[in-house]
Amino acid sequence: MTTKRLGLIMNGVTGRMGLNQHLVRSIVAIRDQGGVVLENGDRMMPDPILIGRDADKVERLAKRFNIERWSTDLDKALADKNDSIFFDAATTQARPSLLTKAINAGKHVYCEKPIATNLEEAVAVLRLAAAKGVKHGTVQDKLFLPGLKKLAFLRDSGFFGRMLSVRGEFGYWVFEGAWQEAQRPSWNYRSEDGGGIILDMVCHWRYVLDNLFGEVESVSCLGTTDIPERFDEKGKQYKATADDSAYATFRLKGGVIAHINMSWVTRVYRDDLVTFQVDGTHGSAVAGLTDCVIQARQATPRPVWNPDEKRTHDFYADWQRLPENVVYDNGFKEQWAMFIRHVCEDAPYKYTLLEGAKGVQLAECALQSWRERRWIDVAPIKV
Repeated sequence: MTTKRLGLIMNGVTGRMGLNQHLVRSIVAIRDQGGVVLENGDRMMPDPILIGRDADKVERLAKRFNIERWSTDLDKALADKNDSIFFDAATTQARPSLLTKAINAGKHVYCEKPIATNLEEAVAVLRLAAAKGVKHGTVQDKLFLPGLKKLAFLRDSGFFGRMLSVRGEFGYWVFEGAWQEAQRPSWNYRSEDGGGIILDMVCHWRYVLDNLFGEVESVSCLGTTDIPERFDEKGKQYKATADDSAYATFRLKGGVIAHINMSWVTRVYRDDLVTFQVDGTHGSAVAGLTDCVIQARQATPRPVWNPDEKRTHDFYADWQRLPENVVYDNGFKEQWAMFIRHVCEDAPYKYTLLEGAKGVQLAECALQSWRERRWIDVAPIKV
């Protein structure tokens, strides 16, 4: 039982997601707990090099978290044979070229999603990874949320009976950037920069739906640009060219119908920033990021429609909260550990670039549906 070094090239960790979830709560946390334990008892200790365009920012970040290595020279980092994994959390538009460069350098690759802005580029990267024989993975973070893990538990226990429908509500108000600073970067609202809520979020819904409720077979989607002008990080007004709201219906294998509303221009009146209601013949459940409530058919009330009398029944009181019987780790950290084991001991791993390509495909189908105002079938991806 020995501790072995694992060299990681981490690109794009100065951004919100790359910094908070991947660097601080995943790699630094794994390092501080003594590495990832393999089946034979060995420990893999991550040794990251941070890559970014702003030298001062990257250097400060490295010092802050006691990381010895940082650079602005990605090509030099990729040439170092002592680092075996390349990770990217930078802009979507640049991701295919960066992954291609890393794969050609012989690196295993792990990345945020979407893995590309279009299916053609996503499949090209997937094929290259297969041809070069490198291991590859795509972040599928929503599956590791405690709330969605509880839905998986209910499904596996047979609680729902026959699943009928899934209704998802996602979103919150992102300030325009004039009188209050926006919570999201300005490129999210420019289609020419790879922005748009359909591209950003439908790739999430693909793996959530596929893995929890049934493979997506077709989609109907409508997008809108509700706020036509916003203000960027420097306070300069710009034209918002990307969709900031979308409404999508999905037909799933097995007959389940899923509908998800997604919006960056909605004010929250629900328990969480995202909620999923799953209805089945034997029971229903509503899950957010962490909590989940259930209502079995035996406990279902008998509502009677009467608009002439004020409703006094407390429908919320009819739901039972699932107990916290399991302690859940950070989902990003859990995925990192899974991928490290996959690279180091060939442990089973399903969240490959193919799953990332499926997300891009569904977003592309949703955009086509909006453009052509019709249902679009989702075909198997040919690798």
